[in-house]
This record gives sequence, C-alpha cells and structure tokens, in this order.
Amino acid sequence: MAATASIAELNDRARDVFRMVVDSYLGTGLPVGSRTISKMGLSLSAASIRNVMQDLEELGLLAAPHTSAGRMPTETGLRLFVDGMMQAAEPSVEERRAIEAGLAEVGLAEGGPIEEALSAATATLSGLSACAGIVMVPRREPVLRQFGFVPLNDRQALAVLVGQDGSIENRVLDLPRGVTPSMLNEAANFMSARFGGLTLRQAGDLLAREMEQERSTLEGAARELVTRGIAIWSHDADDRPVLIVRGQAHLIDDGTAADLDRVRQLLEQLEGKQEISRLLESALAGSATKIFIGSENKLFSLSGSSVIAAPYRGGDGRVVGVVGVIGPTRLNYARVIPMVDFTAQTLSRLMR
Repeated sequence: MAATASIAELNDRARDVFRMVVDSYLGTGLPVGSRTISKMGLSLSAASIRNVMQDLEELGLLAAPHTSAGRMPTETGLRLFVDGMMQAAEPSVEERRAIEAGLAEVGLAEGGPIEEALSAATATLSGLSACAGIVMVPRREPVLRQFGFVPLNDRQALAVLVGQDGSIENRVLDLPRGVTPSMLNEAANFMSARFGGLTLRQAGDLLAREMEQERSTLEGAARELVTRGIAIWSHDADDRPVLIVRGQAHLIDDGTAADLDRVRQLLEQLEGKQEISRLLESALAGSATKIFIGSENKLFSLSGSSVIAAPYRGGDGRVVGVVGVIGPTRLNYARVIPMVDFTAQTLSRLMR
C-alpha cells in the first residue's frame, strides 16, 4: 500500500502540480494529463510534470484510472487538499441573499414552522451547490393533548395522537386479545385524561411508575392496550430519523452517465435515512463544519460520495441539528464549505 504524505513533505514543485491536478479535476471531473498542466502557466516541461505526477501517485495522492489517461486525486489526496491547501472562498453576496431569502419566506424569525424553514434552507443550499441538500431536524417531543383508537379489524386499530400544537399522527397498532370497542374508548379516554399536557417521555415514565405501584385503575386488556399505545409512540419517536433531503436530482447529470452504479448506490443511501442520520449525528458533537470524503466513512465506500455538514444552534445556544450537502467527491469544496457554514450560522441566528 502506498505511503501518504503531508503538505510539509511536498516540495514547491510537487505542491504546485498537485494543486493544479486537483483544481482541474474538481472543475471537470476528468483525469488530468501532463500536457494540460503544462498549459496552465507552470514553468516545467511536460516530461518533468509527468515525473512529479508519478511521485505523487507513489505517495498515494494521485491515481491513474486508465493507462495514459492522466491522473486524478485519490480520496487521500482530496483530504490532504481540503485540510492543508484549499483556499476557501466566502459565499458571494448573491448566495448569502438567496440563503437568507429562503428562510425569510417561511418567517422563521417571526416564529414560523421550523420544519418549513429547514426544508427551505435545504432546498436553497441544494440549488446553490448543485448537490443534494440535507438537514437534521431538532428532535422535538410533542406535548400531548388527546389520544384515540380507531378499530381497523379484530386484530388491529389505528392509534391517533393529537399534539397541543394541533399536529396529528397515526400508527397501526396490534391489539391484545379480547379487546372490544368499549375498551378502546376506555383506554383512549384514560390516556387523554392522564397524559394530556405531558411529553411522550413523561407519559411513559408516569405509566411505568403507576404500573409498578399498582396505582392504575385499568385492568387486563385495556391496561395492556395503554402500555402498547405509549410504547409504539415512544419507540417511533426515538428511532425515526428526522431528516429532510432535497435536490436528489442534482446528483444525476451528464457527467454521471458512465457512473450510474455509483449514483444508484448514493440514491439508495439517501433513501435509508437512518444511516445518513447516524453519520450526521457525529457532527452534532462539534462546533465546526465537518467534511466526510468517500470511503473515510463506511456508508459511502461504494458510492464514493462526500458530505459537508455544519451544526446549527437553537435559542438556548445548544447545538440542535445539522445542515449540509451530499454529492460526488469531486464537488467544489472551496465554494461549498463556506456556503454550508453560512447556512448553519444563519439558521442559528434566526432561531435565537
């Protein structure tokens, strides 16, 4: 396996050639030949450039996908470039205005719906970066107002949860044996009266205490029905990825025609939101933008994709979510990283 180098180990000539190869590749997506580099103002012969590119390949920074096809940066090379050589460009005035306008339209600063604001920010970021935009929504526990059970058949019912904010969610619940329509009403009335004004977590804790202390007035099947009802909502709230993805169509362009397997893998990964959510959760712990390049993360070992993600903060200053983009490894890091960072800062500012 080839050794890898640090920026300090590269001489000026190697750094110049490496930077030009990366810049050209990120702009075109194509391998770069020595003749192309020689026309970019470098005072080296094509033969000398070929020798330098060979040295960079031996260091694991460049690779030749085909014989005589030129070189392209490896994932290791891209990481070295992003961490040690890239000169990030601030978002343009137009880009800043577009991001701020997308959030202003849904009135986040005036108390508008957070999900709509995050969806708008993600769509705008996707359009500006030509990548898929992703955002992890803050996990918010609804305050409960009312429960209901609608029988579907002898073995199943629709569990209905109404939040104090007017939100309504439904889940199909398997019924205990012996449950009658009157028991469904009894359980729903009990839950609405006993748990109204609480979050799901608080309702579950209260139910567990009452069951343990034998203080519940419910018996038999109705009691089990209440337990199952709380369990299905609590389990769903804990496990469901709260993730918004916008702009997947940007991942399919003229340059992907010869790489459809990679695109298919990436689209499948976006459908599996739990895996993407776990990756984004690793960015929650930090205060800075994180970049995941290709197989550095097991999730993208097949699709060869990159993720740029930045945490944003809620009104109390705590990190509550992550916003970012996902695309091919050859995205414009110098432009997109500051754009993602600005979007996160704007969200944080408006959520205060």
